Amino acid sequence: MVEKVQKFLERYEELEQELSKPEIAANPEIFTKLHKNFKALEKTYAVGCEYIRLFDDLREWKGALNDSDAELAQAAKAEIGPLEKQIESMESELQILMVAPDPFDNRNAILEIRAGTGGDESSLFAGDLFKMYRAYLENSGFKVEITDISEGTVGGFKEICLFVKGPEAYGVLKFESGAHRVQRVPETESQGRVHTSAATVAVMPEAEEVDVEIRTEDLKVDVYRASGAGGQYINKTDSAVRITHIPSGVVVACQTERSQIQNRSKAMELLRSRLLDHAIAEKQKKEAAERKSLVGTGDRSDKIRTYNFPQNRVTDHRINLTLYSLDKIIAGDLQEIINALHLADAQSKLAAS
Repeated sequence: MVEKVQKFLERYEELEQELSKPEIAANPEIFTKLHKNFKALEKTYAVGCEYIRLFDDLREWKGALNDSDAELAQAAKAEIGPLEKQIESMESELQILMVAPDPFDNRNAILEIRAGTGGDESSLFAGDLFKMYRAYLENSGFKVEITDISEGTVGGFKEICLFVKGPEAYGVLKFESGAHRVQRVPETESQGRVHTSAATVAVMPEAEEVDVEIRTEDLKVDVYRASGAGGQYINKTDSAVRITHIPSGVVVACQTERSQIQNRSKAMELLRSRLLDHAIAEKQKKEAAERKSLVGTGDRSDKIRTYNFPQNRVTDHRINLTLYSLDKIIAGDLQEIINALHLADAQSKLAAS
């Protein structure tokens, strides 16, 4: 780890020297691009310098353990433990900071939750996942907007689509895509037996028009009357919009806005994001063939997490993380899992570099 940090610091200092060259300063386009990269690395450089300083201090204190000066040796014993813990914590932070962010990490995100196997229980579980993510996102300062919804027959949702707005929304949520499994006693179970059901989650970056080219002749647009349990989801006019992208077969719908124009606009945004998401997934599959990725395989059908209610246990199968705090997690306390996933992904990328 020390060698990787030292190489990073050297590259940063080389970039700093590059920026000071007159020929670079005279070219606004090149200078702006390099300066942006330079500023983005400032925090990593500061943490890296502190890490090297602490590592050098640790090496000196370890060298003092067998010093003939008994007082110095005793001081070394007292200093080494706290230094090792501080360095270990800093290593985790650096492993994430030193990995270049994905190009879409800073985008807003689209989060889709669909009921899977398990009938009514899967719809109820999809509702629980919606509440979990909404609580986590709102507590983290993100804005959450429902863009499409299909309610379950006994509660929960057959499908619900959310637009998540905020800095790095996609970067935060991107490892949540996949099949989520629940093990619990359903409300309809009279004999107390534990049932297993599932719901799927898909997270996509908000796409811009330049990301995906969509031709009008490739679209089939249908309008229909919005449906739901009433309130904001019901409408007396044909305002709901369904768009089918014929070449890919991707279908999107939006019915939460009052006007057909607004629903069509949101449906097009969702379509662009789904097509971009497909391109990202294909890229991840190619990368996974070149390196063993613990987290981002690009396969949305993979079972990624199990929520076991009788044992108050959550297990993320990709990184073998098990936590006995399901009650807190399902209430929105997801940060420990999200941090662990980002660290595992950074470690696999650093190992491959």
